[in-house]
Formats: sequence, C-alpha cells, structure tokens
Amino acid sequence: MRIAITGASGNAGTALLRNLQGQLAKKPGSLHLTGISRRRPDTDRMPYTGVDWHPLDVGLEGDMPRLEAALQGIDSVVHLAWQIQPNRNLDQLYRTNVTGTRNVLDAARKAGVKQVVCASSVGAYSRAPKDQRTAESWPARGIPGSHYSRHKAEQEALLDSFAASEPAIAVARLRPGLIFQREAGSEIGRYFLGPLIPRLLPARIRIPILPVPDGLVFQAVHADDVAEAYWRVIDDRASGSFNIAAEPVLTPQELARLLGARRILPIPMELLRRLVDVTWRLHLQPTDAGWIDMAAAAPVMDTRRARRILGWEAATSSVDAVKEVLAGMGKGEGIPPSPVLAPRGAKR
Repeated sequence: MRIAITGASGNAGTALLRNLQGQLAKKPGSLHLTGISRRRPDTDRMPYTGVDWHPLDVGLEGDMPRLEAALQGIDSVVHLAWQIQPNRNLDQLYRTNVTGTRNVLDAARKAGVKQVVCASSVGAYSRAPKDQRTAESWPARGIPGSHYSRHKAEQEALLDSFAASEPAIAVARLRPGLIFQREAGSEIGRYFLGPLIPRLLPARIRIPILPVPDGLVFQAVHADDVAEAYWRVIDDRASGSFNIAAEPVLTPQELARLLGARRILPIPMELLRRLVDVTWRLHLQPTDAGWIDMAAAAPVMDTRRARRILGWEAATSSVDAVKEVLAGMGKGEGIPPSPVLAPRGAKR
C-alpha cells in the first residue's frame, strides 16, 4: 500500500509516521511512505527515514505540479498540513488551510488516489451545549469568532463537495480533540504562549489557584492514539466522519486536580476573552481571542462511532496526555530531526 502524508513532520504527522513505521516492522515491504512538508526533516533519523520526501507548499499554486507528481500511484493520502500561526496574517493561514486543502483534493483526483483522509477537528463543529455528547451528525459550520474554526468549516465544505463529485474515492475525516504528546511541548508552547513564557515555566507545572470559567470544558487525546485512528481508517479504507478523543472530559475541576490547584470563584468567560484579546493586541502573547470563543462553544464529542466501526480506543487518558505535554512544555522538549517539533533553543 502506498500512503502519502501532507504535514508529515508536524505533531500528528510525526506520530502517524511512527505508527506506520511500526506497521512496516511487522510486515516489511507492506507499505511505501511518502512525506510532503514545506521543510524536509532529518531523514537519517526515525521516524523520518525510509520515507520518500517531497518538500513543497500545498497552498502555493506554483507547487501544484510537484504535488500532483508526489501523489501519482498513491492509494491513500492523509492530509494533515495546517497552520495556526502567524494568526496576525489570516491571508497566509487561509492559503495553507483552505486553499491548501482544495489543492490536495484536486491533486488527489488528478492522480487517481483511492482514498483521502483529512484532519478535521472538534473546532469544525457549530456551537453545541457542553452538557451532552455530540455525534458526527452535528453541523460542522464552525464558530464565527474563531479563524481556526471558520477555516475548518470551509475545509469540511470542500470535503463534502469532493465526496459528492468523486464517489469512487473513499473520503474520511477525523475530528480529534486537542492533540498532545511530550515531544510537541516546545511547539505548543511556542504557538500558544510565545517564545518567552514557556522559558519561565518550571519543569513540573503547578498552579496554586485556578479561576478559569466553568464553561472551559474540552477534550484531549494523545498523538499516538490519533495516529492509530488514522491507520485503522487507512487499513479499512473507511469513509465518513470520526470523532476522536480520550476520556475523561477535561473540566475545570479535573484541571485543578491535574495542576494541584485550588478552585476559586471562576472568572466569567467574557472577562477571560477580553484579557486574552488585550494581551494579544499588545503583542504580549500570540493567542487571539477566537481561541476562547471556540473553547467556549465547541461540543463534547461522542466517540462511539470510532469504537464501533474502527474498533478504536484511546490507550492514553486525556489527563495523562495533558501531563505529557505540560512536562514537555516545561522542559522545552521536541524532536530534533523535525523543523516543526524542534526542541526549545534548537535551530529550526
């Protein structure tokens, strides 16, 4: 089987390559792997070795011929390429996220790819109540205040149109919660806290009080568990949408226990939003207020479809996934061969 992965050196892409290299170890010669990324990782080190690499930008029209060539003869393409920074340049993000998805779908169609598997997100969903589980049938039209959510909703619309026009191609999408692993600690800290704040964090993060809003309820999953879900979709040539998240659901109470913090009177969500917005506008941190809008409105997903159809279960709890990324963030951990996941202080 020939598998191509866009965004192959990123957080989920690296975990997927790690999984596929494990499949190859069980059945040598069973898979041929193609990696597509803007920057080539160190191909002498696992899991990037033995992969046919194509450095290109999926969002650039000028790279379309190279993208089409990279997908020739491919059975399944897993589209993971996505940008969340610099979020002060929405044109650049749109080019990579939405135009990039359109380009990958066009290239897959022209190359005769048999399956397209796309990384969507819990952030693609429309506003939903937090006190019930939401299945894949919930509308995926995004949350207006979040550029990330809007782009994911546009991506979903492109997938819908592609699936309708190309019935011979299996089209699947995974909608995971927040994807964490220890090796992504440096990247996640840099993207959401900036270059300075993570350096000030202790190796073991403990917070004495936690005044976060009651509505800050979310789901997380370990990158290796997401990778296993991707592999099962590929191996089964599955189609459709799959919610992917580990248990338990992360509530402010659960976060307080995890961080060893004491819960005090929670601040209103709107106050948190204003604080994030002001500090972002002052360039004190890189996270815009749209992320708060999305956190407040995104659903709590029901993952039974993935369990029923794929036989998928998370091997790592959401709590342990968060513990891992916090430890990685505090220590600035990463994966040196990957320009995206480089440890803190390493040249990228």
